[in-house]
This record gives sequence, structure tokens and C-alpha cells, in this order.
Amino acid sequence: MAKASWNGVVLAESDDTIIVEGNHYFPPQALNRDFLVETDAHTICPWKGTASYYDIVVDGATNSGAAWYYPSPKPAASDIKDHVAFWRGVKVEA
Repeated sequence: MAKASWNGVVLAESDDTIIVEGNHYFPPQALNRDFLVETDAHTICPWKGTASYYDIVVDGATNSGAAWYYPSPKPAASDIKDHVAFWRGVKVEA
């Protein structure tokens, strides 16, 4: 079971994550969306495609762009479509 948490709040929990480049990608149904806020930020990965980002907001504290996902990944990364990964201080335990 993998769990992602920040500031004492569980953001996602699943026994069905996909590990890519050392990051756990959590399936959409595993997310606690109460703490995720969509942003306009995007980055491009040569083989995965364009990533979109969430800010994480817990008790008034914001961790900007600390979660990302690929809404329309390239074919090589199709398994992680809409799965969310975390960084920037988010603790991921597996």
C-alpha cells in the first residue's frame, strides 16, 4: 500500500500505484481531491507528454505545483493517464 501525505493529511492511498522513474503514480480514485487545486502550469516530458499540475492546500498552507498528472500522455506512457504523482515535500510511503 502506498500513501502520499503532506502537513498531516493523506492526499492519496492505493495498493495499485504505477512506478515510473521512481515516482508512484496514484490512480484517480485513490486521491483525496479536497486538498488538490488545479493550476494553469504545464511542463513537457519528451516521452510522457504534457503534464498538468495541482497545488496542494492544507489548513491555509499551499504547496505550489506539488502534484502532477498526464491527462493526454503519449502512447509510451498511456498506463499513467490521469494518475497523480507527488513531490516538493509530499511524503510518499510504500
